[in-house]
Amino acid sequence: MATWLWIVIVIVVVLIALTAAMAARRRRTMALRERFGPEYDRAVGAREDQRAAEADLRGRERERARLDIRPLSEAARLRYTEEWRVIQQGFVDQPEEATTAGYDLVNRVMAERGYPMRDFDARADLVSVDHPDVVENYRVAHGIHERARQHQASTEDLREALLRYRSLFEELLRPDGADGQAAAPDGQAAPTGQAVPEPRRPVSDPALDDRPVSGPPLSDRPVSDQPVSERPLSERPARSQQATDVEEQR
Repeated sequence: MATWLWIVIVIVVVLIALTAAMAARRRRTMALRERFGPEYDRAVGAREDQRAAEADLRGRERERARLDIRPLSEAARLRYTEEWRVIQQGFVDQPEEATTAGYDLVNRVMAERGYPMRDFDARADLVSVDHPDVVENYRVAHGIHERARQHQASTEDLREALLRYRSLFEELLRPDGADGQAAAPDGQAAPTGQAVPEPRRPVSDPALDDRPVSGPPLSDRPVSDQPVSERPLSERPARSQQATDVEEQR
């Protein structure tokens, strides 16, 4: 066989190998984009190098695969749902304490499900594998929580943090195979993105409504920083019928 023919064969083989390698890389990139969504773009932007970012994301997948992440029992979901309802109602009068309680509750749920509770960045990376659509909410809420510890967060900041924590909380409470449904107190399913059903909440609490937690500012009506006793009557929380009946009996 002529030498030039061998050269052509080698060139063709090399081109085929390069094409196959490029196709395989495109498939890996598409798979990572599909799994991580907006977190893929964030990782690439943070690394400023696509290959390094993709290697980091694959490393997260491998570490997550080694963990035993367990779904919550039905009793645990109902218990945590009730705890969140109490925290949410308490935001009206004690926004900073309620936000801290929300942070602690999310951490307890994560620990019970089996996430390692070491440093925050590592925990957020693992969350990004299972919940890529809300992990940025988790990071933003954590940043606000850190500022709140230094008393540098406004009431509106705290409102945003609690709503963003809620988005991850609802994801963590989903039973396996729920297909976007979160458990509700009565055993029914509540649509993702909405607060779990509540029997009653103060009418003066515009903070914790059912709007999505991502995107621009979350409310046009700020929560008052004044104590309830000093607010105008129109802005005070509605009194329950039970409390009214008790006072009339005195």
